[in-house]
Amino acid sequence: MLKIGDKVPDFCLPNQDEEEICLRDIKGRWIVFYFYPKDNTPGCSTEACDFTAALPDFESLDAIVLGVSPDSPQKHRNFIEKKDLKVTLLADEDKALCNLFGVWQLKKFMGKEYMGVVRSTFILDPHGKIAAMWNNVKVKGHVGEVKAKLEELQA
Repeated sequence: MLKIGDKVPDFCLPNQDEEEICLRDIKGRWIVFYFYPKDNTPGCSTEACDFTAALPDFESLDAIVLGVSPDSPQKHRNFIEKKDLKVTLLADEDKALCNLFGVWQLKKFMGKEYMGVVRSTFILDPHGKIAAMWNNVKVKGHVGEVKAKLEELQA
Protein backbone atom coordinates (compact mmCIF):
# COMPACT_ATOMS: atom_id res chain seq x y z
CA MET A 1 0.00 0.00 0.00
CA LEU A 2 1.27 3.45 -0.91
CA LYS A 3 1.87 6.04 1.80
CA ILE A 4 2.66 9.77 2.01
CA GLY A 5 5.92 10.54 0.23
CA ASP A 6 5.76 7.49 -2.07
CA LYS A 7 6.13 8.02 -5.81
CA VAL A 8 3.18 6.54 -7.69
CA PRO A 9 4.27 4.19 -10.49
CA ASP A 10 3.03 5.05 -13.97
CA PHE A 11 -0.33 3.59 -14.96
CA CYS A 12 -2.88 4.02 -17.74
CA LEU A 13 -6.65 3.62 -17.40
CA PRO A 14 -9.57 4.37 -19.73
CA ASN A 15 -11.89 7.26 -18.83
CA GLN A 16 -15.64 7.46 -19.42
CA ASP A 17 -15.01 8.11 -23.15
CA GLU A 18 -12.61 5.13 -23.39
CA GLU A 19 -9.67 7.53 -23.84
CA GLU A 20 -6.53 6.29 -22.12
CA ILE A 21 -5.36 8.53 -19.26
CA CYS A 22 -1.76 7.88 -18.16
CA LEU A 23 0.00 9.32 -15.13
CA ARG A 24 2.99 10.33 -17.28
CA ASP A 25 0.69 12.57 -19.35
CA ILE A 26 -0.79 14.47 -16.40
CA LYS A 27 2.23 14.71 -14.08
CA GLY A 28 3.47 18.25 -13.51
CA ARG A 29 0.16 19.31 -11.97
CA TRP A 30 -1.49 18.49 -8.66
CA ILE A 31 -3.80 15.48 -8.94
CA VAL A 32 -6.69 14.58 -6.67
CA PHE A 33 -7.63 10.89 -6.93
CA TYR A 34 -10.81 9.91 -5.20
CA PHE A 35 -11.63 6.21 -5.12
CA TYR A 36 -15.29 5.29 -4.69
CA PRO A 37 -17.20 1.99 -4.65
CA LYS A 38 -19.87 2.25 -7.36
CA ASP A 39 -21.51 4.60 -9.85
CA ASN A 40 -25.08 5.78 -9.19
CA THR A 41 -25.18 4.92 -5.49
CA PRO A 42 -26.21 7.58 -2.95
CA GLY A 43 -22.84 8.31 -1.28
CA CYS A 44 -20.89 8.05 -4.52
CA SER A 45 -23.34 10.36 -6.29
CA THR A 46 -23.07 12.96 -3.50
CA GLU A 47 -19.26 12.80 -3.59
CA ALA A 48 -19.11 13.09 -7.40
CA CYS A 49 -21.57 16.03 -7.37
CA ASP A 50 -19.55 17.75 -4.60
CA PHE A 51 -16.30 17.37 -6.58
CA THR A 52 -18.09 18.62 -9.72
CA ALA A 53 -19.37 21.71 -7.86
CA ALA A 54 -15.85 22.42 -6.53
CA LEU A 55 -14.08 21.73 -9.85
CA PRO A 56 -13.48 25.45 -10.65
CA ASP A 57 -11.77 25.84 -7.24
CA PHE A 58 -9.50 22.86 -7.91
CA GLU A 59 -8.74 24.09 -11.44
CA SER A 60 -7.75 27.50 -10.04
CA LEU A 61 -5.25 25.57 -7.84
CA ASP A 62 -3.87 23.88 -11.01
CA ALA A 63 -5.27 20.53 -9.88
CA ILE A 64 -6.89 17.72 -11.85
CA VAL A 65 -9.69 15.74 -10.13
CA LEU A 66 -10.07 12.09 -11.13
CA GLY A 67 -12.65 9.69 -9.74
CA VAL A 68 -11.72 5.99 -9.83
CA SER A 69 -13.94 2.92 -9.43
CA PRO A 70 -14.08 -0.61 -10.85
CA ASP A 71 -17.08 0.33 -13.02
CA SER A 72 -16.78 0.21 -16.82
CA PRO A 73 -16.35 3.29 -19.05
CA GLN A 74 -19.98 2.80 -20.20
CA LYS A 75 -21.28 2.84 -16.59
CA HIS A 76 -19.17 5.95 -15.94
CA ARG A 77 -20.64 7.66 -19.02
CA ASN A 78 -24.19 6.85 -17.85
CA PHE A 79 -23.37 8.15 -14.34
CA ILE A 80 -21.93 11.40 -15.76
CA GLU A 81 -24.96 11.96 -17.99
CA LYS A 82 -27.50 11.10 -15.27
CA LYS A 83 -25.89 13.35 -12.62
CA ASP A 84 -24.49 16.04 -15.00
CA LEU A 85 -20.96 15.48 -13.68
CA LYS A 86 -17.93 17.42 -14.90
CA VAL A 87 -15.22 15.28 -13.25
CA THR A 88 -13.26 12.68 -15.22
CA LEU A 89 -13.91 9.11 -14.11
CA LEU A 90 -11.37 6.33 -14.63
CA ALA A 91 -12.44 2.71 -15.11
CA ASP A 92 -10.28 0.38 -13.02
CA GLU A 93 -12.09 -2.81 -14.03
CA ASP A 94 -9.20 -5.14 -13.14
CA LYS A 95 -8.73 -3.22 -9.85
CA ALA A 96 -4.96 -2.79 -10.47
CA LEU A 97 -4.96 0.88 -9.37
CA CYS A 98 -7.29 0.13 -6.44
CA ASN A 99 -4.86 -2.58 -5.31
CA LEU A 100 -1.82 -0.33 -5.84
CA PHE A 101 -3.37 2.36 -3.61
CA GLY A 102 -4.57 -0.29 -1.13
CA VAL A 103 -8.24 0.65 -1.36
CA TRP A 104 -9.53 -2.77 -2.56
CA GLN A 105 -10.22 -4.40 0.79
CA LEU A 106 -12.41 -6.81 2.67
CA LYS A 107 -15.56 -4.99 3.75
CA LYS A 108 -18.49 -5.94 5.98
CA PHE A 109 -22.10 -4.94 5.47
CA MET A 110 -25.08 -6.39 7.34
CA GLY A 111 -23.04 -9.37 8.51
CA LYS A 112 -21.72 -10.23 5.03
CA GLU A 113 -18.06 -9.96 4.04
CA TYR A 114 -17.05 -9.04 0.51
CA MET A 115 -14.23 -7.33 -1.37
CA GLY A 116 -14.83 -3.73 -2.38
CA VAL A 117 -13.44 -0.22 -2.66
CA VAL A 118 -12.90 1.60 0.63
CA ARG A 119 -13.76 5.25 -0.13
CA SER A 120 -10.37 7.03 -0.12
CA THR A 121 -8.78 10.19 -1.52
CA PHE A 122 -5.16 10.95 -2.40
CA ILE A 123 -3.44 14.18 -3.44
CA LEU A 124 -0.40 13.74 -5.69
CA ASP A 125 2.13 16.55 -6.02
CA PRO A 126 3.43 17.64 -9.45
CA HIS A 127 6.27 15.07 -9.14
CA GLY A 128 3.81 12.19 -8.79
CA LYS A 129 4.36 11.67 -5.05
CA ILE A 130 1.55 11.22 -2.53
CA ALA A 131 1.25 14.46 -0.56
CA ALA A 132 -1.93 13.68 1.42
CA MET A 133 -4.38 10.83 1.89
CA TRP A 134 -7.72 10.04 3.50
CA ASN A 135 -9.06 6.51 4.14
CA ASN A 136 -12.62 5.47 5.05
CA VAL A 137 -13.86 8.85 3.84
CA LYS A 138 -17.15 10.23 5.11
CA VAL A 139 -18.65 12.15 2.17
CA LYS A 140 -20.15 15.12 4.04
CA GLY A 141 -17.64 18.00 4.03
CA HIS A 142 -14.88 15.89 2.48
CA VAL A 143 -14.38 17.93 -0.70
CA GLY A 144 -13.85 21.07 1.41
CA GLU A 145 -11.22 19.23 3.48
CA VAL A 146 -9.39 18.13 0.32
CA LYS A 147 -9.44 21.66 -1.10
CA ALA A 148 -8.15 23.15 2.19
CA LYS A 149 -5.34 20.56 2.33
CA LEU A 150 -4.37 21.30 -1.28
CA GLU A 151 -4.21 25.03 -0.51
CA GLU A 152 -2.07 24.27 2.55
CA LEU A 153 0.31 22.05 0.54
CA GLN A 154 0.73 24.75 -2.11
CA ALA A 155 1.37 27.55 0.43
